[in-house]
Amino acid sequence: MRHVLRGRAFVGGRIREACVVHVDDGRITRVDIDVAEAGSPEDLILPGFVDLHVHGGAGADFMDGDPDCAIAVAEFHARHGTTSLAATTVSASREATTRALVAIDAARRRDVAGCAEIAGIHLEGPYLAQARCGAHASDQLRPPDAGELDEWLASAAPPGWRMTIAPEIEGALALIELFRGRVAFSAGHTAASFGEMLEAHERGVTHATHLLNAMTPFQQREPGLLGALAVTEGMTAEVIADGVHLHPVVLQVCSRLLGERLALVTDANRAAGAPDGLYELGDRTIRVESGIARTADGALAGSTLTMDRALRNMVELAGLHIDRVVPMATELPARILGVADRKGRIEEGHDADLVIMSPRLEVRRVIARGREVV
Repeated sequence: MRHVLRGRAFVGGRIREACVVHVDDGRITRVDIDVAEAGSPEDLILPGFVDLHVHGGAGADFMDGDPDCAIAVAEFHARHGTTSLAATTVSASREATTRALVAIDAARRRDVAGCAEIAGIHLEGPYLAQARCGAHASDQLRPPDAGELDEWLASAAPPGWRMTIAPEIEGALALIELFRGRVAFSAGHTAASFGEMLEAHERGVTHATHLLNAMTPFQQREPGLLGALAVTEGMTAEVIADGVHLHPVVLQVCSRLLGERLALVTDANRAAGAPDGLYELGDRTIRVESGIARTADGALAGSTLTMDRALRNMVELAGLHIDRVVPMATELPARILGVADRKGRIEEGHDADLVIMSPRLEVRRVIARGREVV
């Protein structure tokens, strides 16, 4: 399918005026800049968003173990500009996780028009710290098991595998070294100290899951995970920019501290796009009130965020310039997920994943792999 899009576009690291983006057969074929006939400058053309951490939406969850539910999640987030995502699991039994992964893989292999591509799988748990379990069911947390992880890797074949792990628990570093190269490891739901995080990074941990949530805080005599991020150049991190998980000033501080190493994620649960009420997250029941999800004991339980809102929040709440924010939702997460050779930029030869937004950063139109999202 051919498209010719005109307006301002994020090309080469900044917003360019009067652009024309040509699309054919699912690819970007040409990008013209400073073209007199580009048309209305109101439309803002951005690369499709890449979400590294999403559990569900529209009432469905990747843990439902049903390909139709997985597709429903991908379709919902596509309408909000997410054209690629990492389907994320929650701590559960070996059998429930395997069932979910098989369903995710079946959904990934379907050629569904107007749907976000499942470009990776993110295993969030079950090898997490009891003291920082957050909304994960504590009775599902367990020591690292190489045989279990091997089974999961054999059950699906996405382009990229990610796993959130507490690197300080017994057996975690050995698992990380064993699967390094096959799985990209992220530290999260962790009580790791600054020193333990530095060692974990040396062993192969390259990312931090929902920064400053469910982890050791930054303190004057114990810098924790944030301190480790600050003094290492190779680690990236993600934030949930819903205005609830982190104060807007903290979002700004994280951006200043990490610069181009900070990505936006939603950590969306099945209540995203659905009314307030009671929902399931793994084995737990969560309550959503005013769009905020919590467990019965008050712990935050993911979010109802979408990537378009996360982008707006970083501009409107955190006060960052749009040129700084766009790569957090596009180029960096594409690189983290291992798909930067075809995702995350408006560039000739890349997949035609595009979001057309209004001056108020509201989604007007989405194209996923050259096909219109409705």
